[in-house]
Amino acid sequence: MSDSLCASWLRGIAFNPAAPPDVLERLMDRAAGEAGLLMCERRDLPDAVIDAAVRHPLEEIRRALAGNRHVDPSRLAPLATDRSGLVRARLAGGTRPHPRRVRPLPDDILVTLLTARDGGEDGKVSERDIVSELISSRQIPLFFFTAMAGHEHPGLRMRAAWEWQSLSAAQREALLHDPDAVVREAARESSWELDPDAVDARLPSIRSLSSVLGRCVLSPALVEQCFADGTVHPLTWNPHTPADAVARLATHPEAKVRAMVAARPDVGPGLMAELREDPEEVVRASARLHPFRRTWAEYEAIRWIIEHGPDCTCPIAERSSRPATEPHADPATGPSADWFAACAVSEERVLRRVAASWRGLPAELVETLAQDDDEEVRIRLACRHPLAPDHLLRDVFVTRPVHRPHLLTLPAFPRTGWAHLVEDPDPEVRALAAADPALPDPPVADPDASVRRAAAGNPVLSPEALEALLADPRTAEGAAANPALPVPRMHALLDHCLNGIATPPAAVRP
Repeated sequence: MSDSLCASWLRGIAFNPAAPPDVLERLMDRAAGEAGLLMCERRDLPDAVIDAAVRHPLEEIRRALAGNRHVDPSRLAPLATDRSGLVRARLAGGTRPHPRRVRPLPDDILVTLLTARDGGEDGKVSERDIVSELISSRQIPLFFFTAMAGHEHPGLRMRAAWEWQSLSAAQREALLHDPDAVVREAARESSWELDPDAVDARLPSIRSLSSVLGRCVLSPALVEQCFADGTVHPLTWNPHTPADAVARLATHPEAKVRAMVAARPDVGPGLMAELREDPEEVVRASARLHPFRRTWAEYEAIRWIIEHGPDCTCPIAERSSRPATEPHADPATGPSADWFAACAVSEERVLRRVAASWRGLPAELVETLAQDDDEEVRIRLACRHPLAPDHLLRDVFVTRPVHRPHLLTLPAFPRTGWAHLVEDPDPEVRALAAADPALPDPPVADPDASVRRAAAGNPVLSPEALEALLADPRTAEGAAANPALPVPRMHALLDHCLNGIATPPAAVRP
């Protein structure tokens, strides 16, 4: 028997869903190598294993756990003050590569990381490095900094000032007169976005500055320059674009510009009547949505759908973990639940796509949209809603390969109901079918390695078949991950791989 099988056995046991805590904790031994690190980083873990990993003496184990997207972030709070800066930085940086949907960190962890005075005892990173990791990780929800505008720590008030246009008038005024000089300076530095003269002073050239043109208060001269240079697209979504410029954009020769104008919530009835009669259907369709846009937050939800198609794999932002329940919700939390419900039953497919993209939609509306005749509605529902039915998730996985990496990360993604696809030409589909317990004869000899691995992990396999697969390098990892593998057998394999103890001779045969 070759010891080269050990790496496969260790990786398999690390991801065996039936492995109890005492088995998983043994994999945190340094001798387990990569398998223990992958286990801590990439699978759900029992509470006892999380507790052991959080206080484990090996920095590598704690650092791997810090990047685990399956663990409730609140359980990782001790790592925010870990003695190793590398562990803190990994917690701040989140899962790598970033999944499409990144869960926000709890407020207490964010505050700890953002206000730390050092980067850990090991001195390998600085507190600034850690904050930089956090800012780029997408783990800070959009509401967080605006909620910190009145926090007792001046560093958090300073960062709130950087979100100037998300703050209320009262919050801006308070920050401009903050008792801390650094906070006051940050507020003055940020206030330029709403001062057209200050915007002009900062923009000697408007090239490659669409983000500024799309969010700041612009002077009449700068607006004219946008028209002269043909850089008017950002003006269509800028809430500060003056009414006369909006009217000019409504007659722009490019239909996309007119359609974006028709999507604005501030277009008056006269201009809207003209846009409803536009010769281009895309403009008329946008104008038909006008009754549903009461706030700029609602407009942004619609604009995102208009600008992105069914194969969009952009990050799915967690706008807030706080539900929006008011008729006109705060922009930081997004549109209200009632607004999304109205979109879900609209005759306009764009609005149903908007509703399908909101994870808070109630179950009865999810059931309705899962049967929608618009494919993009169904795709968005599958990718974004936690209650999307199994049949829809399977259908989108099979028909839209671009979404497969994201779908496989969803907790509700079905692992059964695939058996009828065991001969599908696509190996990614066959792999799911090969693992389905409803399959009587898993294809352990499939030409594709991922399918063989999945088949070897199917719990319908007999003990005799499982032992043979454990001895085959092509299927050893999948067999070790099989939930039907007895726990004593897991321990025996670990004894051999970690401690050099001979494996019982009757258990594994070459």
